[in-house]
Amino acid sequence: MTEPIVDAAPALDFDLKSLPKVSLHDHLDGGLRPATIIELAETVGHTLPSTDPTALGEWFRESADSGSLVRYLETFDHTVAVMQTKEGLFRVAKEFVEDLADDGVVYGEVRWAPEQHLQKGLTLDEVVEAVQEGLEAGVEAVAETGREIQVGQLITAMRHADRGQEIAELAVRHRDKGAVGFDIAGAEDGFLPSRFRDAFTYLAENNFPATVHAGEAAGLDSIQSALVDGRALRLGHGVRIAEDIMVEFDEDDADDEDSDNIGLVTLGNLSSWIRDRGIALEICPSSNLQTGAIAAFGEGIGSHPLDMLYQLGFNVTINTDNRLMSGVTLTDEFELLVETFDYDLDDLLELTLNAAEASFLPLEEREALVEYINDAYGDLG
Repeated sequence: MTEPIVDAAPALDFDLKSLPKVSLHDHLDGGLRPATIIELAETVGHTLPSTDPTALGEWFRESADSGSLVRYLETFDHTVAVMQTKEGLFRVAKEFVEDLADDGVVYGEVRWAPEQHLQKGLTLDEVVEAVQEGLEAGVEAVAETGREIQVGQLITAMRHADRGQEIAELAVRHRDKGAVGFDIAGAEDGFLPSRFRDAFTYLAENNFPATVHAGEAAGLDSIQSALVDGRALRLGHGVRIAEDIMVEFDEDDADDEDSDNIGLVTLGNLSSWIRDRGIALEICPSSNLQTGAIAAFGEGIGSHPLDMLYQLGFNVTINTDNRLMSGVTLTDEFELLVETFDYDLDDLLELTLNAAEASFLPLEEREALVEYINDAYGDLG
């Protein structure tokens, strides 16, 4: 991990939204504007819980706050329903990029599952092309405002379905036309990455990178399978790797709530492997709390193991997962870390550099991105 180049400074002394950010884990169908959903739903004849943008946004957030990943995923029925036409996909993708740029994101990887957008007769290639056109239009719109943003598609297969090989081939087919990586998503528990072993082998044979959802709704077995069967270069969430870490607190500080004195930390073989090889964790703090992914570690965001993982040297990156459902931006997540763990500007820089270096950009472009981020933070320092 690249060392920050600025001295520590109170992060709240700066406008966090203006800081350059890198977004690696952000679902296209989880980032729609409520007003856009309403307009598109009327066009396609889909019934929504509300036709008021404010009320609809609140419905998504309340549903996502159930503490259940299954209930959380049900909210996507409404967003996916309005993303079944070229026009709908184009608009959603374009606005997605514009919203990222408005939040200070300078590089974003947009993950989505093409197989979920075929209900109106479009082909897999047609939906990928429609999204790519929308992404490019968003980049152009941002450029017209004097800002820059770069985006890439993470073509995703649904882990409960049986189209892994087909989607892997789709991703490789579009590798020079916007696709930068592959993922599997959906109901994690009971659907190990090993189900798509052949598809992951195909991707490896074609030198195409993969990030795999693991360590969210399922535990260490899911993470192990993501590494072995999925050849994952990054872990989508991966937060439950903390279950492979044993922490013993100093008895003298056991009753001191303000003490962070840890007597002994022991990493298991799996957590050691992930830390020592710098495998990036795409952690989504608010989403992890909402879906119950961190329930075993305690209640509230203060119990999230991300700070422990960060302090232990894991390659932690911070992401939003689904901005609509969680009602957050990447700026909001940064502010949450500042408020909860007292992170400063150096910490935010390191987390951002982690994400830049873990991106699926070519080496030269990653280096340029790192330099741009360091320069921006250096100007603040």
